[in-house]
Amino acid sequence: MKATLFSVSYAGLWGQARLTLEDFVSHAHDLGYTAIEIMGKRPHLSPLDWDDARTEQLRALCRSEGMEVVCVAAYTHWLAGAGATEVPLVEMQIQYVESLARMAAALDCSLVRVFTAYDRLDLAPAERWARSVAALRECCDRAAPYGVNIGIQNHHDLAVHSKALVELYHDINRPNLRLMLDPWSICLRGENALATAQELAPLVAYTTLADYVRLPRYRYRPELINYEREEPDLVRAVPLGEGEMENLRFLRGLREAGYDGPVAYEMCSPLRGGGSLENLDAAARQALAWLKEEGFCP
Repeated sequence: MKATLFSVSYAGLWGQARLTLEDFVSHAHDLGYTAIEIMGKRPHLSPLDWDDARTEQLRALCRSEGMEVVCVAAYTHWLAGAGATEVPLVEMQIQYVESLARMAAALDCSLVRVFTAYDRLDLAPAERWARSVAALRECCDRAAPYGVNIGIQNHHDLAVHSKALVELYHDINRPNLRLMLDPWSICLRGENALATAQELAPLVAYTTLADYVRLPRYRYRPELINYEREEPDLVRAVPLGEGEMENLRFLRGLREAGYDGPVAYEMCSPLRGGGSLENLDAAARQALAWLKEEGFCP
């Protein structure tokens, strides 16, 4: 498997240290990584800021650092703006994904990550599903001429469970569609990490690791002189190997089923220890060391 570092970890979006994309490429190299995933929005690879010439400079930088771009990450929500039908928000997102596919190809990268949709109770479930399928089909069709695959990550509400994700995959029915399966989502929702990995591995092109601890929540009830349990738990990101996510069992399941693709590490929420560059770097190094010690990466 190929250890990969996601640039969102150094984007400053949760108060952590921020690096420019160019600085991140060199920084990932210094941390020991040879592959990166690039966030496809500001402050990193936004189509608004990167023309062909600047993208070519980034490609040259990656080559000089021996860094492979294995994924460009789009940020999509196919039901956004459903209450304002006069605004073509789905079309805008499809054009955005197509732009990232073109840029990915220029960076010698063959995968663009997308999300599905957050639920909207003002739309019937069948309509939510149909709208998302149609948008994702068009993303695949528009990425195909660039030789780029579209990877759906199990992140947003729609089709987040593995059974629903596979159903969505078959409904979209495009040859350049892939699944990007993350164990933290599986574990937080109570799916079996090992069995899910083994079952879905033939469709999976990418996985992203993070580790979390669960922090149970209670509300004090003074009239009862007691506490009331609140759900769900708060979760907090911790360095890889220090949390409660079953990353080890998940990766073993993928490997047993023949997966040998990228394994990315991300810090995309507040991290134990804070957002200083030193703390982020320590977690990034620990993730790479963990993957090597457990025998998943050379």
